Amino acid sequence: MLLLQLFILSTPKKAFFDFALLRRVFGYASPYKKKFYLSVVLAILLAIITPVRPMLIQFTVNEYITNEMARMLINITLIQMGLIMVETVMRFFFSFTTAELGQSVVKDMRVATYRKIMNLNLSQFDKTPIGTLTTRTINDIESINDIFSDGLVPIIADLLSILCVLVFMFWTDWQLTLIALIPFPIMIIGTYYFKESINRSFHKVRNAVAALNAFVQEHLTGMSVVQAFAAEGREFEKFKKINREHRNANIKAIFAYSVFFPLVEIVLALSIGLVVWWTSKEALNLHQSQQGTVISFILCLNLLFRPLRVIADKFNVLQMGIIASERVFKVLDNEDFTVPDPANAYAPAIVKGKIDFENVVFEYNPGNPVLKNVSFSVNPGETIAIVGHTGSGKTTIISLLNRLYHIKSGSIKLDDVNIEQYELDTLRRNIGVVLQDVFLFSGSVIDNITLRNPEIPKEKVIEAARLIEMHDFIIRLPGGYDYNVMERGATLSLGQRQLLSFIRAMLYNPSVLILDEATSSVDTESEQLIQHAIDTLIKGRTSIVIAHR
Repeated sequence: MLLLQLFILSTPKKAFFDFALLRRVFGYASPYKKKFYLSVVLAILLAIITPVRPMLIQFTVNEYITNEMARMLINITLIQMGLIMVETVMRFFFSFTTAELGQSVVKDMRVATYRKIMNLNLSQFDKTPIGTLTTRTINDIESINDIFSDGLVPIIADLLSILCVLVFMFWTDWQLTLIALIPFPIMIIGTYYFKESINRSFHKVRNAVAALNAFVQEHLTGMSVVQAFAAEGREFEKFKKINREHRNANIKAIFAYSVFFPLVEIVLALSIGLVVWWTSKEALNLHQSQQGTVISFILCLNLLFRPLRVIADKFNVLQMGIIASERVFKVLDNEDFTVPDPANAYAPAIVKGKIDFENVVFEYNPGNPVLKNVSFSVNPGETIAIVGHTGSGKTTIISLLNRLYHIKSGSIKLDDVNIEQYELDTLRRNIGVVLQDVFLFSGSVIDNITLRNPEIPKEKVIEAARLIEMHDFIIRLPGGYDYNVMERGATLSLGQRQLLSFIRAMLYNPSVLILDEATSSVDTESEQLIQHAIDTLIKGRTSIVIAHR
């Protein structure tokens, strides 16, 4: 009853009752059943052999040391040394197996989460800070590892060890065991308050980590704006405030540990003192030695308190893993912003490029439409221009054509087939987009042109660059096609980034070409190069040119 009460009080309500989440997390461990079953078997074996050493020591003291049987004392000592080695090896394999199992599950869940994020449409990214999704993919999934390495299986192992030690203690001397457990109500109360304090602190820590990630991600990306408007001081003060909240949450957790662990030592000391007092009294009354019993009970109490020191902490770690898994599963279960392929998706080998918008209505925010009953047609090989002021919905039109957002009503067709029926890869592979704000990844020029597609040889890249007369421009860069453009293309001008995007579009040879303000951020010389590139690219393709003027 004492063990069960400690278990219930120490277990957070979320972890104790929400078995559905735990079951789902352990579903990711199904490919690694052998490792899981091995860890469970090792946990049971370790629990069984835990009280064996105190039992052997008690037997040794009572039978061999008291009777001065040196030969048997050597033999039993060798047996104990062998037992220690076996237990050490088993604990190594138990720790390694549970950690390896956790890392394997984390790997699979991180892949699944990142695949899901890559298939979300842009509405999700418009409403969710990038740092939050980063936290879900990295920090929260890493917390799920703790369910295996420091959570459920280790908790089961600790509880089994405690049970086995208590069984041995009651079997040896039930009265002495009850005497030794008198201080345990103090332990139970301390464990409950420790659990509550750590639980609150962990929640604050997780929220603070998410806030830190979101703030740092956003401000590092927009550092040029911060510095251009001399806002470093104000933004630094905001960062210090968020960081201070993170520190305070951790300090509260540290304070709880600082109180709880000394309390455990005090209760252990009281229990040992009661054991010594009771056995001394019994020895005086019965006129017989109690040395073996005292030593074995002191060892048992240490074996009992060793897992109790950390079991409440492990329950909280388990709960934090469950909370983190709940957040991750919200991303995995998000169907509102996904871009699924329909059953029997349409994937033609060749797309002619006929485009039809029919009474398209779209709104970013409900009740505030950006496009109202927009209709137009583009024939294969035809070039049209969309001209309008900022915010009129020009870029929105091309985002809808690429299925980056879902329309509210109406239809968009490509070659007389609704784009919702297309296989997404086929649709986007046949639509080339040259944006005003070109995004380049950290890496070489050729990596950014091919998007690290190993199937595209360098010769084909050079051929595309020569076709639109940009090969000489790239050769002039330090390192040529191997020049590192750094993150977001920081080492290139806007015009140079734009030129690279034209090579990329040419290389993928799309049936439909969209130019979104392609010449708005370049100088006269670059504009002449781009104009030649445009003339080359639009030849024989359906083209949509977006411009302010």
